[in-house]
Amino acid sequence: MRSRQPGDTEIHAQLALEELNICDRYSPGARVTLHHGDCRDLLRELHDNLPESSCRLIVTSPPYNIGKRYERRKDLDTYLEQQAEVIALCVSVLSDEGSICWQVGNHIAPGGEVYPLDTLLYPIFKQHGLYLRNRIIWHFEHGLHCSKRFSGRYETILWFTKGSSYVFNLDAVRVPQKYPGKRYYKGPKKGKYSSDPRGKNPSDLWQIPNVKHNHVEKTIHPCQFPVELIERLVLSMTNPGDLVLDPYMGVGTTAVAAIKHSRRAAGADVMGEYIEVARERVVLAARGALRTRPMSRPVYEPSPNSTLVRRDDLSATPAEAFDYQVREGGDGA
Repeated sequence: MRSRQPGDTEIHAQLALEELNICDRYSPGARVTLHHGDCRDLLRELHDNLPESSCRLIVTSPPYNIGKRYERRKDLDTYLEQQAEVIALCVSVLSDEGSICWQVGNHIAPGGEVYPLDTLLYPIFKQHGLYLRNRIIWHFEHGLHCSKRFSGRYETILWFTKGSSYVFNLDAVRVPQKYPGKRYYKGPKKGKYSSDPRGKNPSDLWQIPNVKHNHVEKTIHPCQFPVELIERLVLSMTNPGDLVLDPYMGVGTTAVAAIKHSRRAAGADVMGEYIEVARERVVLAARGALRTRPMSRPVYEPSPNSTLVRRDDLSATPAEAFDYQVREGGDGA
């Protein structure tokens, strides 16, 4: 029987994999650097080896100092001092036309007081003369159910640039118009379409599902980036071949987004098991075999007739329904 010959797609995937060149120490020829250890060591290595601060995009989500297994909880001042050290190292490797995107939520102190980390970190970035371009709101629908405050359903991305000239490719991340058939109703353009046929600016409010247990991208990491969130940043703020860095890389979502769109990637994490998952995901992404949620997919809205929408006890009062929710899933976090 005649043996099966590889098709063009398989050949291209194999060539992409051979050219991937994943390293654990940064070198100029590496497409991907996955460093197991403290991000400050990787940043110093980049500082010593990068030609003239050539990192185009730094995007990350640092620990929130809330006691996850990959961090040690410390007093807030100490946490901010450590963040200041990492941010300073990041600025030192950022290109003159580069961007830093720092994605954070809230630090919850003992007793339940909320400290918004973006407002605490903003002055640190400004000490380096960076320019805030957007405070992006990432809205998602799933998370802990709170009983003593409103449940948190958003986090923020602080987007800074190093100077007044920077890469921003809006056309690469446009989204469909809400009213593509809308027309001018008066003036010299009366009757003509008023919306841009290329799509619209996605604005600074992004509704992107977070990665929970039934998400196609879910791994062992408890606070994982969705790939499409990073894709939007990579496509808009870099060009093919540029270096994208994630100091707190986790399971490699930033590297995946970079490789999917022909960028280089570097990142670090202190958890060895996360590095191994990152390596597996990057290899699959290079082969075109990693399952991710498409950027173009709308947020799921269940049918009104779905059993997820209807329930037998709808006659319950709001207070009774709330008590039921707390008993079944709320933990007062």
